[in-house]
Amino acid sequence: MFGAADFWLFTMPETFTVPDSVAAERLDRWLAGALGISRSQAERLIDNGAVTLNGKLPRKAGDQVVPRDTVAVDYSAVRSPGAATADKPPEADRRDLVRVVFETADYVVVDKPSGLAAHPPENVADRLAIETSATLSGWVLSRYPETWGVGEYANRPGMPHRLDKDASGLMVIARRQGMFSALKRQFKERTVEKHYYALAHGAIEADTGTIDFPLDRGPDGRMVARPRIESVTLKNVASLQPGKAALTEFTVLKRFVNFTFLEVRIHSGRTHQIRVHFFAYNHPLVGDPLYFNKKLRRDKDKELGRIFLHAHSLAFADLSGERAAYESRLPAELQDFLTGLPA
Repeated sequence: MFGAADFWLFTMPETFTVPDSVAAERLDRWLAGALGISRSQAERLIDNGAVTLNGKLPRKAGDQVVPRDTVAVDYSAVRSPGAATADKPPEADRRDLVRVVFETADYVVVDKPSGLAAHPPENVADRLAIETSATLSGWVLSRYPETWGVGEYANRPGMPHRLDKDASGLMVIARRQGMFSALKRQFKERTVEKHYYALAHGAIEADTGTIDFPLDRGPDGRMVARPRIESVTLKNVASLQPGKAALTEFTVLKRFVNFTFLEVRIHSGRTHQIRVHFFAYNHPLVGDPLYFNKKLRRDKDKELGRIFLHAHSLAFADLSGERAAYESRLPAELQDFLTGLPA
């Protein structure tokens, strides 16, 4: 049995237009009122690069907003605890850490580093702005210019899926529209296999398990993991209770003192699915800057400086119908972190 509480947190990007009734006002003060958060929280979003003003990063939290300005907030840009440390390169340099795992004329599989956003906010649609952005999209366009126009959104060239900024691991990028359409169909039909390594807080007793809380959105735009109220499957959840069906399977690989190392497979691709599900399961992921319990001791989260979530396995069908499978090793910083934990 899982807990029966709602877990509301910011997830999806939001865009606001400053109304005509607002006189010139500080960005942080106006944003705090628009989002219903404290001014210090608004400042943190701005300082973390999660906020754009008319398509550009503001110089400071005290920048002025005026009527009809456009303010966009991308919560995936919020850094993990301790991420802004002197021994880590700036985000623009993290593009150099992208590793090509395999490429064909139709697609390229890459290993995305932690700290690099998959794409800029949706209101950034200019090709040069995207190509020069400190994102995977910028890296893709600069290295594979033919991906411009491939896909559904300008800011996500060739991307049929995403990976959270602070997560690392495998992503597939389509170089041609035909491959993009084939991948999108496979993601929709849930035939793409995605496996992750994750480290959760606490001791998970079951060796294997399934989390099937539907994921929903509240009236204020925040996400909620709905508790199961009766037997739910991916086929009948829509008729039983609100929320989009989401299925996460896990296998315990090793137990440490106060932590559990897992392999996770998702059968659906909801926003922050693994993070929300394990938070709802009362075992939030180590290093998660959004989904955590306030009473939880997070010394180790700050020590790690990123979320412990790595997409290590990806499999899909190429245009010939052949199954293609790729693997990525656990990054050195995650492996070293595990090595330092008492078993």
